[in-house]
Formats: sequence, C-alpha cells, structure tokens
Amino acid sequence: MKLDEAESTMQKTVEATQRNFNTIRTGRANSALLDRVMVEYYGSPTPLKSLANISTPDASTIIIQPYDRSSLSPIEKAISMSDVGLTPSNDGALIRLNIPPLTSDRRKELVKVAAKYAEEGRVSIRNIRRDALETIRKQEKNSELSEDEAKDQQDKLQKLTNKYTARIDELLAEKEKDITTV
Repeated sequence: MKLDEAESTMQKTVEATQRNFNTIRTGRANSALLDRVMVEYYGSPTPLKSLANISTPDASTIIIQPYDRSSLSPIEKAISMSDVGLTPSNDGALIRLNIPPLTSDRRKELVKVAAKYAEEGRVSIRNIRRDALETIRKQEKNSELSEDEAKDQQDKLQKLTNKYTARIDELLAEKEKDITTV
C-alpha cells in the first residue's frame, strides 16, 4: 500500500464518518436522517430516497412523498421499524415526520452515539496505517527501500494518520455542538 493509496482510503473513512454523523438527529429536521432507511419494495430492500421525494419544509417536519402511492404503507412500516426514533403519520398521499425537541437526556445519548461513530472512524484510520506500515516494512526487508527511505515513509504515514484523525475530531466537535445547541 503506497502513501497516496493510504491517504485516499483515509479520506474515504472520514467521508463515511461524516455520513454516519449526518444520520444522527439534532433538533432540526434533516433529510439525511432517513439515509439508512431501507424499504421492502416488491420483495427487495430499497433505499427510501430512491422511492420518494424527501423534503424539509420547516425546522421540525420532514415530508416524504412517494413516487408510487402503493409504496406508502411499506415506507411507513420501514420508518417505524428503523432506528430513527420518529413516528410517521400517513395522510394517504404523503408521510409526515414531526421532529420533537430533544430532551437533555436524549441529547447526551446522541453525543455518545456520535462519539462511537468517531471512534470507529479513528480505528479504521489506524488499521489503514497498520496495513501501510506492514507494506513499508516488507519493502525494506526485501531491499526495495533503504532504511532511511522506509523511515521517511513511516514519518509521512504518521503525519497523514494524525491529519485525518484530527479531521474526525473536528467533525465530532461540530456534531456535538449541533446536538447540544437548543
């Protein structure tokens, strides 16, 4: 694994962590909350966003308008069964999700969930570093790299690791601020 490969994989890990953060509820309506919801549609699990138009007309409401009216009840069921924690209300044409204000206990729980996602991201980055270090050591052992070159590569790899770990920490701080802001 070369350094640029390691860097691009670390970048993808940061992006995946950001997507995980987007699925955590804050006090405001956000269509990204429903990104993980899969609907059983004609026998196969289908992402909700490919079955319906999702909009947020105000800060406390998400409206889901299915492209096909027959998918209304499977969508409602999928949202109810998901870990979103919202109760859908169906009026026959669209589904409304009202986002209640978060209690302080719920905010603390969500901060813990965000911290868990951040730690998963950091672990992934450390695993990428470990794999790249093994490659560098093998190259050094096989005389493809000199000792100085290997040391230089390891230093650069550590700097990349620190950079992307710090980025995850920044994203976590932003998300915690979002969650705790009333």
